[in-house]
Amino acid sequence: MKLITATAHAAQSEHPQAIALANDADPRALPLKGVARIDLHFPKFTDGRAFSQAFLLRRRLRFTGEIRAVGDVLIDQLVQMKRSGFDSAVLRTDQNPDFAQRQFDRYPAFYQGDAEQPQPHFAAGAGA
Repeated sequence: MKLITATAHAAQSEHPQAIALANDADPRALPLKGVARIDLHFPKFTDGRAFSQAFLLRRRLRFTGEIRAVGDVLIDQLVQMKRSGFDSAVLRTDQNPDFAQRQFDRYPAFYQGDAEQPQPHFAAGAGA
């Protein structure tokens, strides 16, 4: 997962092929043609509706562009964000990006399927 500074994100916010989606909006209502990036907003870290939006965009709507987490994003959330379909995240300014890689190193694989790897671990070798 790519981590983006708040300054870099602000500079990219006017990207013509990027749209921001409120966490109470239905992604199925979006016209996805020509969209390269969707910013999903976390108004506070305890509000997880953007996780559902990302999973819906990846699995059901087959969105292949970038899905970016913005708002109140903490390092603790990054692994689940990646599993839900996020490609990048703009960390809250008090979060240290150097510590983020530790989260991914701590959990290198999962038994269950997810947005990134839909097939569960136990079925990965089936049929071989």
